[in-house]
Amino acid sequence: MSTEKKWYALYTKPRWEKKVYRLLSERGMEAYCPLNKVKKKWSDRIKLVEEPLFKSYVFVHTEEEERAHVRQIDGVLNFVYWNGKPAIVREKEINDIRRFMNEYQDVQATPIEFLPEARVVIRGGVMMDKEATIQRVLNNKVEVLIESLGYRLVAYIDKSNLTSLKD
Repeated sequence: MSTEKKWYALYTKPRWEKKVYRLLSERGMEAYCPLNKVKKKWSDRIKLVEEPLFKSYVFVHTEEEERAHVRQIDGVLNFVYWNGKPAIVREKEINDIRRFMNEYQDVQATPIEFLPEARVVIRGGVMMDKEATIQRVLNNKVEVLIESLGYRLVAYIDKSNLTSLKD
């Protein structure tokens, strides 16, 4: 097993993000919960409050061997999985989120929507790095048209294996 630390995304109980972050930190684990500065209005005042940017998500920097200990933390439901394994978040992406959150207030995080006719790049599998056009969206899978081989191939691909390609 690898002893190299990697960033993982954790799925938490609803509204437990800050508590999970605190509990991880108290146990000496490096964690990150991006907090968004948002203006909230009450009847008598407006206040700047910090809310988690990603609802029910916290990031933890840990070794593979320590994942079982992380899962035992109160409020942690599980690791976020991708392709049957805990999703690893690149250090660069964590740093980009940190820089972005330090620079801006009231940030909106919205999942990428895949729509018919959108151009995408396939990130995993035998067709990795090929460009494709979305034909249909079906729950967590999309039907894509792959034209680069001189043939019209249609494949059903998990959304997590696609990256939007801006024309």
